[in-house]
Amino acid sequence: MHSALWVSKTGMAAQDTKMTAISNNLANVNTVGFKRDRVVFEDLFYSIQRQPGAQVDQVNQLPSGVQLGSGVRVVGTQKVFTQGNSQNTTQDLDMAVLGAGFFQIENSDGEIMYTRNGQFHVNSEGLMVNSQGLPLQPQIQVPENATKLNIGVDGTVTAVVAGDPQPQDLGQITLAKFINPAGLEAIGGNLFRETEASGAAEELIAGQDGAGSIKQGALEGSNVQVVEEMVDMITTQRAYEMNAKVVSAADDMLKFVAQSV
Repeated sequence: MHSALWVSKTGMAAQDTKMTAISNNLANVNTVGFKRDRVVFEDLFYSIQRQPGAQVDQVNQLPSGVQLGSGVRVVGTQKVFTQGNSQNTTQDLDMAVLGAGFFQIENSDGEIMYTRNGQFHVNSEGLMVNSQGLPLQPQIQVPENATKLNIGVDGTVTAVVAGDPQPQDLGQITLAKFINPAGLEAIGGNLFRETEASGAAEELIAGQDGAGSIKQGALEGSNVQVVEEMVDMITTQRAYEMNAKVVSAADDMLKFVAQSV
């Protein structure tokens, strides 16, 4: 097989993967707390036909060599945890994290998951839950006769209860922080799972020790920039087309050789 065919094949496969990531980013442009994916590439091994620095004679060395690459591959996709735009909603149970940190969610198996989506609700038991009905951790139970819920920038939750002029303390929402949030495993549903790459979660009070603050009545939007993704999409499409042209050109060269022999 002509080596250019294999090299361009790897290029087409890599650009196809990048287009998948771009399409997912654009699909989630309105997803609360979504973080865009970035595709990471690396070149493959090289065929060294002439070693750089090899001796020409007893005195002189080659200034360069002959090194032919064998293509490209995708080595990973990375979540980009830049801050999304805050959208005011005026809803008492909506929260946005301004800075680093994740809300903690307990799944049905008792495992703690993490999210930037601060769109919460109250279930039939008065517990604050996400859109899938999974409870926020630490658990906050809202009294049935509460008329107003207040959440401070440090996560302190108080409620005004009918017939009681004094606000009632309901607890405090803490945030989880990771040394490498890009190493978290995205499992869908706006949730992330801790991995060896992310490091262990550090539970912090909002606004302290590097954790972000909490803003009530707002949601963090997706950090996807539509114009940037559209430009990336065009660039990826052109790169795919150029690799396809290399396949066609290599095929024409092989055809010429086959017809000339």
